[in-house]
Amino acid sequence: MATFLYKLGRLTFRRRRYVALIWVALLALAGFGAASASTAASSSFSIPGTEAQRAFDLLEQRFPGSNADGATARVVFKAPEGEKVTDAENKGEITGIVKELQSGSDQVAGVADPFEAQAVSEDGSTAYISVSYKVNSMELTDETRDALEGAGKDAQSSGMKVEIGGDALQVMPHTGTAEIIGVAIAAVVLVITFGSLIAAGLPLVTALVGVGIGVSTITALASVMDLGSTTSILAMMIGLAVGIDYALFIVSRYRAELAEGREREEAAGRAVGTAGSAVVFAGLTVVIALAGLAVVNIPMLTKMGLAAAGTVSIAVLIALTLVPAALGFAGKRIMGRKARKAAEAENRPEAKPNMGTRWARFVLRKPVWVMLVGVLGLGIVAVPAASLEMGLPDDGAQPKSTTQRQAYDTLSDGFGPGFNGPLLVVVDATNSSDPKAAADQVAKKVESLGVAAVVPPAFNKAGDAATITVIPKDRPSSHATEEVVHDIRDAGKDIKADTGAEVLVTGATAMNIDFSQKMNDALLPYLALVVGLAFLLLMLVFRSILVPLKAALGFLLSVVAALGAVVAVFQWGWLGSLFGVEQTGPIMSMMPIFMVGVVFGLAMDYEVFLVTRMREAYVHGESPGQAIVTGFKHGARVVTAAAVIMMAVFAGFIGSSEQMIKMIGFSLAIAVLFDAFVVRMAIVPAVLALLGRKAWWLPRWLDRALPNVDVEGEKLQKQLTDEPADAEGGGDGGERELVRV
Repeated sequence: MATFLYKLGRLTFRRRRYVALIWVALLALAGFGAASASTAASSSFSIPGTEAQRAFDLLEQRFPGSNADGATARVVFKAPEGEKVTDAENKGEITGIVKELQSGSDQVAGVADPFEAQAVSEDGSTAYISVSYKVNSMELTDETRDALEGAGKDAQSSGMKVEIGGDALQVMPHTGTAEIIGVAIAAVVLVITFGSLIAAGLPLVTALVGVGIGVSTITALASVMDLGSTTSILAMMIGLAVGIDYALFIVSRYRAELAEGREREEAAGRAVGTAGSAVVFAGLTVVIALAGLAVVNIPMLTKMGLAAAGTVSIAVLIALTLVPAALGFAGKRIMGRKARKAAEAENRPEAKPNMGTRWARFVLRKPVWVMLVGVLGLGIVAVPAASLEMGLPDDGAQPKSTTQRQAYDTLSDGFGPGFNGPLLVVVDATNSSDPKAAADQVAKKVESLGVAAVVPPAFNKAGDAATITVIPKDRPSSHATEEVVHDIRDAGKDIKADTGAEVLVTGATAMNIDFSQKMNDALLPYLALVVGLAFLLLMLVFRSILVPLKAALGFLLSVVAALGAVVAVFQWGWLGSLFGVEQTGPIMSMMPIFMVGVVFGLAMDYEVFLVTRMREAYVHGESPGQAIVTGFKHGARVVTAAAVIMMAVFAGFIGSSEQMIKMIGFSLAIAVLFDAFVVRMAIVPAVLALLGRKAWWLPRWLDRALPNVDVEGEKLQKQLTDEPADAEGGGDGGERELVRV
């Protein structure tokens, strides 16, 4: 592989104008596709194989035109102090708003008058209008949203408090500031790392080109492939981080080759042939982890993973082709005078050891203590993960200043917290001899379970199916509400045996519960698949059994610690105000498995970049301890910069107004912090120091069976050594420093 990439690097350097034109053309084509594509709808949320999804599908079949997947809204009214919503003036205002909403948009499917639908609180202080739409929230027009928001303005002027809840006001989260912050911090780190504006700007520009192509392609295909808004945000978040990192390693290697006196084309070839090999395998681990999300069998998650994996693939191709081409345009300006002198001084035998070298020597002196401190420290941070509660965010997780949160709280105060998450019980009476009696039996049984309210059964036209709305006593995300769902389902089994009618529970709350359970059930199979495939891949790279095993165990430690930090901040509220968390609650159901997918791939980046250099040094005759020092000497500075950049990009998304995006940004940033600086920079060298030569042990039969992918560039080194020295003086000790990551 190293030989092929070496030739590719030289070719793209020579033909840089053609390469640049190809990538610019691809960017323009993707941008044109995104600009001309129809507006994407929200990604349909389905959970195949769950009871809630079966009930949802049954509703669409038996209750045609019910718009089961349409957007909903609740316009909540609270009368002024000392008044009631049933007072003549207030009632007149609310009735007028009902008529206004009915005629306000042709996207409205139905509007329920609160005085006819019994949507008035017992004390008469609160009422709400339920609005259903023919399309989902992302397909609502601005005119429809304006009509909804403007409906209550007259009522507010009369003194009533009016708030609007539901998903009808849901819009694509704005994250523009997040990207700007992340890129700005990345730019500062790159300037400090390279000491050259040209060298610092090149990874940023190439990464932005890759993200532009990836996100534009996703936008262009969003409507056709039913991709949600979160898909492009995730792809941007990960694509920007790895794009900068991969280019950073190529540029760093190229500058090292220039410092040794090589000609520019040869330096580009060697940079791509060596650091490029690590980029390929690091990118492959990220792609495996993201694409592996498909095993969960939730279409939305599968699409998010595949889209992000595609963006990472583009980042790898950019690093291997556009980066060396850009290096050709940059000329000698890629390395400033001070940077060149510093690099040359570092390569001299009498040079003062850099920070990476000093740290590696410290770890070699105290390996047991470093390992214990790292493991125990992460273990303590991981403790809150034992209290993990999972769910999907609802309006109760919105900032207190939003109308959605105000509506949620007003409903809770007036009717009880369960009104924010009603359950929908679907009775399939096809096989029942008396459908009405079966539905009544279901209603009575549910009422005996201690819920707040049960609405009488409503049958379809055919009379073979009925719906029963159930209001729990507690909030949608509570453990008590989850128990109610399970109790209804357990009771349904007995009812089916008695009457032949099947009882199914659905609704947003039940869907969330089933989603969480599906996430839990898929976690171990997903871990086995992703970690197993990555273990085999790393065994190819390092030709060792213990090194990949240590990499996988270290990753699990960092992920559990990061999950503990997420629980402490978002569930317990520790330092919540610092991160803009206004309302604590359950952790998003997909977070554990999502963190495993994304963080595993990113964690393996640092493992490959750092340990590959150690492996190369060991293969070429250095002792295990000296190989660790050599790896840190050449890789610690760049890996540190890469980790800081990735953390900055992810942390930028903490400022998002969307709770899910905020949580994802925080979790990925803290996971990179733990994995890069505690696991890879401390625990890994400590474990390698304790293992010594055993770390690189591989059974002979397995060594013969595994293909040699030549990540260390041994074949390339031999080829270059055998060739006559060229004009750049490539044989003057270049072999010894050939692979530097």
